[in-house]
Amino acid sequence: MRQRALIYSEATPQWYDANRAGEIIKAYGSGAGSGQPADPFVACSVVRAGTGSYRDFSYIAPDLPEYNSMNCVACMECVQNCPDSAIWGKVLPPETVDKVLQGFPEEQDQSLLRGHLVQTTKFWKTYDKKKSKSADSPGGAWFGIFVDPTKCKGCGECVTACGTHNALTMIKKTPVNLPDYFTIWDFYKTAPATPEVYINSKLKVDIMLRDGANQYVGGAGSCMGCGETSVLRQLLAMTYAKVGSKYGIVANTGCNTVYGSTYPYNPFRAPWVNSLFENAATVAMGIRCHWDQIGRKDHQLWVIGGDGSMLDIGFQALSRMLTSGMNIKVLVLDTQVYSNTGGQASTATFIGQDAKMSVHGSHVQGKWERRKEIANIAIMHPRVFVAQTVGPMINHFYRSVEQALEFDGPALINVYTTCQPEHQVADDRSCDRALQAVESRAFPVFIHDPDGGPTLASRLSLQGNPSIRRDWHTKKDANGVEQTMDFVAFAKGEGRFQKHFDKDGKPSAVLLQSQRDRLMNWRLLQELARIQNEDWSEEIERNG
Repeated sequence: MRQRALIYSEATPQWYDANRAGEIIKAYGSGAGSGQPADPFVACSVVRAGTGSYRDFSYIAPDLPEYNSMNCVACMECVQNCPDSAIWGKVLPPETVDKVLQGFPEEQDQSLLRGHLVQTTKFWKTYDKKKSKSADSPGGAWFGIFVDPTKCKGCGECVTACGTHNALTMIKKTPVNLPDYFTIWDFYKTAPATPEVYINSKLKVDIMLRDGANQYVGGAGSCMGCGETSVLRQLLAMTYAKVGSKYGIVANTGCNTVYGSTYPYNPFRAPWVNSLFENAATVAMGIRCHWDQIGRKDHQLWVIGGDGSMLDIGFQALSRMLTSGMNIKVLVLDTQVYSNTGGQASTATFIGQDAKMSVHGSHVQGKWERRKEIANIAIMHPRVFVAQTVGPMINHFYRSVEQALEFDGPALINVYTTCQPEHQVADDRSCDRALQAVESRAFPVFIHDPDGGPTLASRLSLQGNPSIRRDWHTKKDANGVEQTMDFVAFAKGEGRFQKHFDKDGKPSAVLLQSQRDRLMNWRLLQELARIQNEDWSEEIERNG
């Protein structure tokens, strides 16, 4: 009888048959399907951590991003916004590159790999300049962006995030170019980690240069371009940077628990547990108590859920948790819709949004209730750190997470996360839609620090919102024409509002009502932060 290797995991206290796990993952990877015998872990409803790394999408995704190194400025926007942990950056000194290339003897591979590296101002010129002033400083280093063909779903989000740099372009995957992607990815895996000396702790974007940042390994069953998963990757990267592996996750039932546990693939490297739709906050309180009792007060605990579970059926549990004063952190993935169950409206849904249970018809034009503002409500709880933010605003997002983790008490972070199918937007537009949500006041960003001062205004910061003293932000479009970024402008970019526009693009009365609701919410935040709205003052003066 063959001896089986047994591994004990502290995060999941069962003896684990590693050989059997390997057999199951291999079987699923080769298309064997669900007829496989269950291993001991699945009998306990446990999916081994990080097994998403074994999942291969290279035979599914039709497109891949092509990297033009000469246009790259090492901004790392593509890495930050990738929903599938499929694109990474790395910094390598010249001598390290030469050493790694010794393992790639063929001339074709050498030229392919060297052409994938670039001398950027950030990592080459800046460090060369420092070297000329101090012999102790390291010299310039090569930078490259690397795509994992087994994780990329071809959504094109990275190309959108790259923007005007044009360092990435989506191309069709072919039997000719796919082997090159594997060669380049092998180079990335073979090369050592980015030396710490090239990682600037003041630049939050550089957090993704560390190997430990990959706490969400991809291989999840999420939709192409999923706005939630990009945010989860960023959240866990910052959490690991602050506390290492001393953290866990309690998840409300929702999309994140479905795509996070498509057996046998689990994209999370951290231990996480899923309870019922409404009571993750309650479960977290029990875990927090137990951890504190056994001496794990230095461990952080995240509660993750969508707007449906947090604002609706789970709101009472969430409110109780926030009032408890316990050191628990909450992430709300705010899609304004019940994505997991087919797109029903939630209390976070905008007025006029076309959603199941609030279908746009001849008499009722979508949802008619006003949106519940969970972040505003959380501020009114005693001593709770609150942030409302979006992932593509990298500095604001990471600052929010970092401050939440440093805060000794409950914290809630509400994040706008695009749901491509339900919002009816293209797979590559998640980061674009999140940024426009901020610009249009659909989703203003702010940070409320309970320890920031004696008044609400001193504790509430609206920094990060454009045109902070005006009703609406204005900017020039691609043709140089000035346009007002109001809620109607935001709604034009999303299919969930398309029925509110006539053939000439004129908005309906309901959509204008929704716009008024967004303006009132923005003015409320300005009032709470004691920021004088110049447009509002003029309006009051005109009306006497």
